[in-house]
Amino acid sequence: MKKLVVGLMSGTSADGIDAALTRITGSGDQVKLEVLDFVTIPYSLTLKNKIFQAMESNQFNAAHISSLNFELGKVFAEAVQQLCNHAGYQCKDLDLIGSHGQTIAHIPDKATDFQRSTLQIGEPAVIAYETRTPVVSNFRVMDMAAGGQGAPLIAYFDYVLYRHVDHSIALLNLGGIANLTVIPAGGALQDVIAFDTGPANMIIDALTQKFFGQPYDHNGHYATRGSIDKTLLKSLLSDPYLKMSPPKSTGREHFGRNFAEKIARQRSDLTPDDLIATVTYFTVKSIIESYEVFILPNGRIEELLVSGGGSHNPLIMRWLDELLPEVSVKVINNKLLNADAKEAAAFALLAYENVNGRPANVPNATGAKVGLILGNYTPFLRN
Repeated sequence: MKKLVVGLMSGTSADGIDAALTRITGSGDQVKLEVLDFVTIPYSLTLKNKIFQAMESNQFNAAHISSLNFELGKVFAEAVQQLCNHAGYQCKDLDLIGSHGQTIAHIPDKATDFQRSTLQIGEPAVIAYETRTPVVSNFRVMDMAAGGQGAPLIAYFDYVLYRHVDHSIALLNLGGIANLTVIPAGGALQDVIAFDTGPANMIIDALTQKFFGQPYDHNGHYATRGSIDKTLLKSLLSDPYLKMSPPKSTGREHFGRNFAEKIARQRSDLTPDDLIATVTYFTVKSIIESYEVFILPNGRIEELLVSGGGSHNPLIMRWLDELLPEVSVKVINNKLLNADAKEAAAFALLAYENVNGRPANVPNATGAKVGLILGNYTPFLRN
């Protein structure tokens, strides 16, 4: 069995679409995945603003969401077409597309006014029609229906690709939110621990955009110029989410622009550089404390593989290395996979497992009652 599968991912930072062309073979414990090509298609400023309005504005109503769902479906389809052109393939060569979609809301725990729920948009029927290829989408909802958090879903991918008989390994993805997967040496899928540690780039990006009009802190430029404010850092590290035991997940609802605006407002005495330096260090410390509190009591890790946009920030990588002196900290970069392609490739694998009828959530990570087949299948029959 050999399939050409495209994985599509747009994360909580809402910067654009990551698209990975993968070749997947085998089944069960013998699944093999190779990334053949990878592109990132940035969202236009207009579209990005619409996405943030959908996530944050009370004036963005059901009609706006409906329209944006179809608009994003077209943009996701265009990303597939651009990826195929870049790789020297045609859409007709594809067997399947796995689309995570754009998260608009994620409510993993029951709130006063809201049911536990999650919503990712980017209409799969549009993607399927425009590319003439079946699509698997809406991966989070089945896990949540079974009592899970619907996240993190990357744990299955991490286990399939990175489990090792002889040593324990952790994988850290630094997107808008940071999620950590720990795979004990020789462990089975049910031994995997995975959870969102807290923010990664989300607060850093929001403050960089607010003060400097830049989408993110390139190479940690502003943070490097600043100093860490210990009082603010202590306040940030007291956030209740960080104390919650796994399974747990979080997102823009907690650590989004409102969180960043509150920091800027309450500590207006600090320079923008100092604010960005402090929240950057906060990202790293929240990861370290999660490891010390929730992982270390059960055993040390020997290797930490880092992916996502935050892996390009040398300050984050330096601090991770300094605060984990007994751990080998590396950015994922090999001939089969690189740090930027990982999450998109993960949704290609989840789509592949969907059509093969294999459960792909990790109940120990999400809190779901059972292992389940993830995603909704949208067929397209070619003439």
